[in-house]
Amino acid sequence: MYFSSLLLRVCWACFFFPNPGKGEVMRGSNFGKCRDFFFKSKEPSGIVSYHSARICQRYNNQYNFATMYDRKLRIPLYSAYVFQRNFGGCRRSEWFIEPQLVGKYYTKSMEEERSSRIKKNELQESQAVDSDYTTSSSTYDRGHLNPCSHHTNQDNKTATFTLTNIVPQLNSLNQGKWREYEEGLTKKTTSCTKVYVVVGVIPGNSTINSRVNVPKDMWSAICCVKNKTTTSWAVIAANDANKVDDIKVTALEKKIQSYTKRGVKLFPATC
Repeated sequence: MYFSSLLLRVCWACFFFPNPGKGEVMRGSNFGKCRDFFFKSKEPSGIVSYHSARICQRYNNQYNFATMYDRKLRIPLYSAYVFQRNFGGCRRSEWFIEPQLVGKYYTKSMEEERSSRIKKNELQESQAVDSDYTTSSSTYDRGHLNPCSHHTNQDNKTATFTLTNIVPQLNSLNQGKWREYEEGLTKKTTSCTKVYVVVGVIPGNSTINSRVNVPKDMWSAICCVKNKTTTSWAVIAANDANKVDDIKVTALEKKIQSYTKRGVKLFPATC
């Protein structure tokens, strides 16, 4: 009787308190080799779902940025990177997928879906694929979280064109006010010696292709390091209008927390 009661309590706890980050591409509870993309090497807290995977986005034998990816929603919850001042955008016709989301025995580097030898049905089980976005192009763009235009190094630019860094973003927002925010970051961070950025989403209740979640909101948090001092700020945009609002990082954390139901901290207290 005692064993049955104990087993019941254990199962109850497993159901209500699932292990966040299960099935991570980065084995363990942190981003390992790509922690340098976070201020003081500390990832945000409270933004890890049961279906999440930590990805060190690797291209051409180097790590380019970090992503928390939700396998069930098939979108990134956030991407983190170090901002590089740059002028102009970039284009790429082919999109990458993340083989390790299918299985740990696959390559650690992103690869083009077109040339991948992984069966499409296996890819579709773990992530979004190119065809998910083709039927929604009249309404939603492939919205970068980590944008190509925030990098000067060509490998860094190329690496942003992975579907694990992409969400369905309203056309007018992606090409309008959100683009203005991305382009304006160069001027706004002129006095910063180093800039850490975390860009993410609050998931919504609809999908494209009955598979990929359409975010309710897009957000970005910036930590500006000025020698020994730091400042931080954030923006948020509803994914149904062409508008971006400034917001305090603490206020943004509360909005994200309303979805995750856990305490959210985007940067250590020193930023």
